[in-house]
Amino acid sequence: MSAFIQYTLQGLATGGFYALAALGLAVIFGVMGVVNFSHGAMYMLGAVGSAVLLDVADVPFWGALVVVPVLLFLFGILVERLLVRWLLALDPLYNFLLTFGLTLLIVDLVKRRYGVSGLPYELPAGLEGRVTIGGLSLSSYQLFAAFFSVALCIAVWLLLTKTRIGMIVRASTEDAERTRALGINVGRWVTPVFGFGIALAGVAGVLAAPFRAITADMGSNFIIILFAVVVIGGLGSILGAVMAGFLVGLVEAYGQAYAPSYAQVLIFVLMAAVVLVRPAGLFGREEAS
Repeated sequence: MSAFIQYTLQGLATGGFYALAALGLAVIFGVMGVVNFSHGAMYMLGAVGSAVLLDVADVPFWGALVVVPVLLFLFGILVERLLVRWLLALDPLYNFLLTFGLTLLIVDLVKRRYGVSGLPYELPAGLEGRVTIGGLSLSSYQLFAAFFSVALCIAVWLLLTKTRIGMIVRASTEDAERTRALGINVGRWVTPVFGFGIALAGVAGVLAAPFRAITADMGSNFIIILFAVVVIGGLGSILGAVMAGFLVGLVEAYGQAYAPSYAQVLIFVLMAAVVLVRPAGLFGREEAS
């Protein structure tokens, strides 16, 4: 039972990374209709940015958790203003090529600057050890990462459901055409939404930095699993992105514990099963026939 709870905690921590990044991906797709293939690279930049800030400016984890997402938010705004906006007006296919090419460029630049062996990053101060709860010894950092991810997802959900701006963004995410028909200028929110989605991927990267290998390629596998998360939850579904993120994290953790050779295979088996039963995803809207 002790081991099972530890695997559950690990799954919730990992699922938090997936949930946050998938939430950003879902919001971007819903408002803009853009599948952001560079999301994995933004996650990687979040982790790399944390290590670089610590090495160059002695900014600790707690500072990076604020600074890195803000920098990536600004970077996302820049990318949307200079590239995405104009290419989207020409042909949506160009944005697929753009975000894919942007991934290759970012990964190559990081490899050239920092190599392929990875960057060191220690557990943040105060979270290095373990805590004992009810006789169970649990990782302090994984406990923090799990609770922080859940809390941030709840905060974003409240933002999207309890504020006027959030409700506009949520409505645009779930049905952009109907939102436009109501006289709401969806295009006005495109730039901040793109930046916000990128920032969420950055938060996931910062959280992953202390116990994941920080390399230029860490986003490659992440983006594959992330798309599985989005398909399972339902493309464009905010709630689906969050719930599926934690579900996939748990499946991955249990798989690594009990069937390590099939850990990632189980994720795609789950995806296939969901698609067969419910093609729109667990929380996606079925199209009327």
